[in-house]
Amino acid sequence: MSRYHVKSFGCQMNVYDSERMGDLLAAEGHVAVDSPDGADIVVLNTCHIREKAAEKLYSDIGRLKKPRADGSRPVIVAAGCVAQAEGAEIGRRAPAVDVIVGPLAYHNLPELLKQAAAIPEDARGARWGRAIDTDMPAIPKFAHLPARRHQGASAFLTVQEGCDKFCTFCVVPYTRGGETSRPQADLVAEAEALVAAGAVEITLIGQNVNAYDGGAAGTDSLPLLIARLAEIPGLQRIRYTTSHPRDMTRALIEAHRDIPKLMPYLHLPVQSGSSQVLKAMNRAHTRESYLATLAELRSVRPDIALSGDFIVGFPGETEADFADTLRIVAEVGYAQAYSFKYSIRPGTPAALMPDQVPEPVKEERLARLQAAITAGAHDFNKASVGRRTEILLERPGRKPGQLIGKTPWLQSAVVEIPGAKIGDLIAVEITAGQPNSVEAVPLFTPAERTAA
Repeated sequence: MSRYHVKSFGCQMNVYDSERMGDLLAAEGHVAVDSPDGADIVVLNTCHIREKAAEKLYSDIGRLKKPRADGSRPVIVAAGCVAQAEGAEIGRRAPAVDVIVGPLAYHNLPELLKQAAAIPEDARGARWGRAIDTDMPAIPKFAHLPARRHQGASAFLTVQEGCDKFCTFCVVPYTRGGETSRPQADLVAEAEALVAAGAVEITLIGQNVNAYDGGAAGTDSLPLLIARLAEIPGLQRIRYTTSHPRDMTRALIEAHRDIPKLMPYLHLPVQSGSSQVLKAMNRAHTRESYLATLAELRSVRPDIALSGDFIVGFPGETEADFADTLRIVAEVGYAQAYSFKYSIRPGTPAALMPDQVPEPVKEERLARLQAAITAGAHDFNKASVGRRTEILLERPGRKPGQLIGKTPWLQSAVVEIPGAKIGDLIAVEITAGQPNSVEAVPLFTPAERTAA
């Protein structure tokens, strides 16, 4: 029996994959530990979307390969999208890595660890050879994974993987493959198991989650899946992320009106407020079509909270294009949003585009955009004051007695509730709005609610 630690970088998909790699290792008899310092196996589950993703990987490898006091070092696994995209380079630059495995092949991790153990080390503790699997198999990995061990009030559930959109800045089609969906029956069974283990909220995830089509049958869409999951007793909240504007169907929009368990929150990345830049990004939507979709959503669910992603400094972006981005932020009124400087991803069309924006210009634009996003989020939170709603308690706060929960609109709510515990759904009134959270007071204590 050995100890393992999985470190996850990036998106919710990686969080799910990291958990499932933990399930695989636990099924082999390994035991999870909270730190790589005490681990015999360390899995670095990487993301290739963000800038300097590979450098973060090599920095961690550099620390892990140093011998410990007893002369040992952990088995190092490079997993995820960087492993998929740069497997050969990882092997060249970091001989200490024992296993390289892509995001579609990690179900083979136990066997890869056995293969790596059979490769002899040199005098420096490096294996000049390693176990590698970066295949994209026709049979999805989910058919080979053990039962989930997840326990907690909130859980991610991968329903779709890969992407067919080929945005010119993005590596996902090359690291995660084309769009594939899991069968509805498998997802319902996994969701029922999560609820039986204590989950009251499930977030459906995918690279383009609203492209979900039901798997091999090809007949079940995301709104039908949500409706089916809403029938599970004990499941109180359903969310989904990340969506593509092109796949926001009328049926999915109407699901926000018709399914009470579907939370009034949508993360719908626009990436730029300029139709000219969106065309260069190959986003398949325009500023106008994106705003029209949001108008449809608000017509059926006026209280919906909106979130988005933005890239600043895309090749060819002018000051006028960036001004369009600032205007769309002001017009939409995002509850929250994520923003990044464009960074070159080798192998993507945008990497070869002319008119690359200078770094100082990108930094200045990002600062202005983030200031606008922060102000908009603060306005949204202040406008929530007086709302009565339920929050799902998720973790302790910074101060003694404080708990932090999530509102239906995915706001972090800080509250003091004697007798409450993580996982409770508590009725509250929002009393103050801060830039990144809201404050709330309980309408009932847990004891009062039980007595009622």
